[in-house]
Amino acid sequence: MLRTVVAPLAGRRLVRRGVHLLLGGVIVLPYVLLIVAFVQLFTEPGTPYVPAGVLAAVTFVIGTVPPFLPAMRALEITATRGLLDVDLPDPAADPPWESRLFGAGWYVLHLLSGGAAMTAVLVSAPTAVMLVVRGLGFDDGADTTGLVVVDDVGGAWAVLLGLGLVVATAYLVAGLGALLAWFAPLLLGPSPAELRLAMEAQAHEFAQRNRLARDLHDSVGHALTVTTLQAAAARRVLDTDPEFARRALVAVEEAGRAAMEDLDHVLGVLRAGGTAPDGGASPQRTLADLPRLIDDTRATGMDLEATVDGDLAAVPPALSREAYRIVQEGLTNAARHAAELPVRLRVAATADGLDIEVSNPLPDGAPPSSRANGGRGLRGMRERVRLLRGELSAQAADGVWRVRVQLPGREAR
Repeated sequence: MLRTVVAPLAGRRLVRRGVHLLLGGVIVLPYVLLIVAFVQLFTEPGTPYVPAGVLAAVTFVIGTVPPFLPAMRALEITATRGLLDVDLPDPAADPPWESRLFGAGWYVLHLLSGGAAMTAVLVSAPTAVMLVVRGLGFDDGADTTGLVVVDDVGGAWAVLLGLGLVVATAYLVAGLGALLAWFAPLLLGPSPAELRLAMEAQAHEFAQRNRLARDLHDSVGHALTVTTLQAAAARRVLDTDPEFARRALVAVEEAGRAAMEDLDHVLGVLRAGGTAPDGGASPQRTLADLPRLIDDTRATGMDLEATVDGDLAAVPPALSREAYRIVQEGLTNAARHAAELPVRLRVAATADGLDIEVSNPLPDGAPPSSRANGGRGLRGMRERVRLLRGELSAQAADGVWRVRVQLPGREAR
């Protein structure tokens, strides 16, 4: 019981909270002086009310601006962390107005509490000293003008009353500090609007990381597929057709180099916190690189028939980048599953958007549903298509596996 009663006055917490309240009292002092000065100004006869009113309005605006500034909110959060022992998240660089209003409310609460604590200390400290001095009999000739002293109390009762006044002031400071510590998370913590912005930023970061993961999967997966097929072909004809083996090794080298470039870019983005290091758009391949992709795929030995219709250069850049990755993953999946079977690719740019189709006969003995659910590649294609508000179908019909993607153009999006 005694420990509970004495706990608010024990340790360094009371001192830190007292310092925090003292800061509020110091800040509120100029406001009090200005209010007193303007009250005296307007109550004096002969005061020019129009200039005085303009001066009061300007002073009011200047005095009310600081609580709404992000820098002031950041300072209050730092002081609250260090002096009130309240765990608060880092403030946003540009908080919404809802957070600024809460911060202004905390500012006012801090100043009022600090003013009350400072007034109590300034009144109780000299009063307690004079009571103790009187009780000990050392007040002969002392000037107590302006001090709140109980004249009828003396001796031991004066000493006890003085000490009690000190303890009561300490409890008042502890209580006001506890009140501020309770209100701090409510007023200085993230507001609902700030939490919503933080969640949106986190969702954007997750989406960015998912996009990087898809790009890395498509790029490295394609490179590994090309490398594996080319290396296997080179091994088979190394003795009989050295020229083909040499071309296969060149293709392996180019595929590895392209994969390394994409890997370096992704790692650079991750190190930069989810954005391109140069602050611009990530250097992704587009449909303008489609001819090279087709040639590299044919170099693996795939029997690829490619048809390209329409003006691919007119496709919006973002759509062009995603469409290239979809074609790349479609050809990679075909290379993995179609073996030596012929593969058909059709890319058509129309006024309504893009049509992409990759098809190949099913290998003998392969069940029609063996690729229907797909792996990460097909899931990645579905994610890209969904983000672009397009449609994807992947199914086997009449012994042919067909993946068809329809992406709306800029007008449809």
